[in-house]
Amino acid sequence: MRLFVFDLDFTIWDAGGTWCDATNPPYFWENSALLDQSGSEMQLYPEVIGIFDELQKNDKKIAAASRTFEPGWAQDLLHLFDINKYFDLKEIYPGTKVAHFKKIQNHFKLPYTEMVFFDDEYRNIYEVAKLGVKTVLVENGLRKAQVLPYLK
Repeated sequence: MRLFVFDLDFTIWDAGGTWCDATNPPYFWENSALLDQSGSEMQLYPEVIGIFDELQKNDKKIAAASRTFEPGWAQDLLHLFDINKYFDLKEIYPGTKVAHFKKIQNHFKLPYTEMVFFDDEYRNIYEVAKLGVKTVLVENGLRKAQVLPYLK
């Protein structure tokens, strides 16, 4: 696979047990924890940085595809977690994942068969798989064991 596409909420981070558009920004760091104004902790899943480092080391393209209603808040989290630097493209806005993938495909000029998509929601996995994209259902956060087989 040449392009790795990731959902955000419940795939690469847990936004205090909810989606980032249901949080209460602005976010702030306190005692090594990223919090929102309600005191909910935003957590990057533990293996995400290692996964992104490995993908970059292997010259893989990385994109985000998120249907959030608050794209600015998702962007804030990408910056605060210091992972924005890994993404070659971000499609973060309300709508369908199919719309996201059409823009991703147009940007990279790659066939869908060269893409793999990681998401925690089955409906997104189902829709995107119909395009010909390889899909992986993520449960309890992204893990290296789910991603590394696609590095070949």
